[in-house]
Amino acid sequence: MLSVSRICLKRVLWVVAGLVLLATGNAQESPNQTVYLAGSGNTALDQHVQGLLQERLGNNVTMLPIADEQIPMVENTPVVSIGPSAFSRVRQANRSAPVLAMLVEKSFIKGFAEIAPGQISGVFYDVPLLRQALTGKAILPHANTIAILATTNSVELYEPLIDQLPAHEMSARVFVVDSNEDLIPSLVRALGYGDFLLAAPDDAIYNPRTIKHILLTAYRRNKIVIGPSQAYVKAGALASSYAPFPAMADRGAEFLNQFFATGKFPEPAYSPVFRVEVNYQVARSLNIPVPEREYINQSVQDELTGNGGPAGE
Repeated sequence: MLSVSRICLKRVLWVVAGLVLLATGNAQESPNQTVYLAGSGNTALDQHVQGLLQERLGNNVTMLPIADEQIPMVENTPVVSIGPSAFSRVRQANRSAPVLAMLVEKSFIKGFAEIAPGQISGVFYDVPLLRQALTGKAILPHANTIAILATTNSVELYEPLIDQLPAHEMSARVFVVDSNEDLIPSLVRALGYGDFLLAAPDDAIYNPRTIKHILLTAYRRNKIVIGPSQAYVKAGALASSYAPFPAMADRGAEFLNQFFATGKFPEPAYSPVFRVEVNYQVARSLNIPVPEREYINQSVQDELTGNGGPAGE
């Protein structure tokens, strides 16, 4: 009777041991890190960014969408926010949550990151102004004067660019737009000065209500507009550098892995890679011979690295 009990006990122990090993194996195979995703509300965009990040993070990290009511409960788990509105929702709901902001401009996220270094970071969606200026220079090699439109609130954003341009044998002048009525007169003065107009991500000046008037005015004066994004190239700007989504995802995954390793994000940064979009139809209409996009991009990179590195980036 005793020997039978011992045999049964041994069998039970073997079963328990097997279950423990199985559980351990499953735990090793399951993701060991979690990232929450606060979406922009654009389902296709959110899924695209999530897919790119997940591909780069691998199977040891799982990304979970997070609802607004769940955000206050986040403690040490990183949250990826897509777009400025998503970041604002997360920040307002939980000021201690670690947040990596994607698809935000430098001017938007820089201040938050300075207040909470290591906790708040981001991958800039916009392009360094120097790179945009050199994109115009690569298309118009003899260009040396750049016209810029700004409001009184945004004029200071262009001071670093103005200081950087002499190293590249260029200069810039800012034309201040004081009111909506002053936009076209200021634009006409700017086009009379510059070899091209450098458009920056300044929503007060470049927006759906104004862009048509700006582009038509430049076109009628046989002047090109560079920047501020791919969307404006499709609307009629001649060219713009931009950060491709896969490259921004590369940097985002890099930042998340650093957070997992150290508990802190690095400082916000630009994409490690840029490309150039060109509207060749506009170029033909203005009778401007434009090189291939790859040539323009390489020329910009050569100019940056040939002058002490990618300044301003």
